[in-house]
Amino acid sequence: MQNRDELLKMPLYQKAEQILQITRGLVETVPKENEFLQETSVRYMMENAYLIPAKIAGASGVGLYDLKMENAALIRKAARELYVQAGSLRFEEGCKELDYIELLRKTIEEFRLLFVDWVTGFDSWNYIIDRWGLFNPPGVSAHDKDPDDDIPFDPDDFFDSDDE
Repeated sequence: MQNRDELLKMPLYQKAEQILQITRGLVETVPKENEFLQETSVRYMMENAYLIPAKIAGASGVGLYDLKMENAALIRKAARELYVQAGSLRFEEGCKELDYIELLRKTIEEFRLLFVDWVTGFDSWNYIIDRWGLFNPPGVSAHDKDPDDDIPFDPDDFFDSDDE
């Protein structure tokens, strides 16, 4: 688990904050009178830009591998969508801030490299089996037997029973 100060010092989190700031600047250049772009591109770009640092914080606050990987998958999806959304603005009427677009895409690529190293650092031994099969560590299957099933547990050994 990380506290807020450690999170703010993480290069990955700092890069995510840069992405958010650049995205804010970019969407300010989209013409306000273009309702379609405001309701589609701007809205979705800002949602993705805000999601990235939030999910980094979420992943940093949990220890379990499957929860970290679930957050990582959402971060990856948001970053990839933001990359494409920014690129598509190049072809929109009235959007002429190509420097902002290229800066955002370059920053997302820098983020991707940090992200790869971050995910590699996840503790694959700290897991529970993901029965959906998406976020298990290498070598673990959703069909594997849970080793905890062999631990005998009698709730009456731990809780008072009103039956007596």
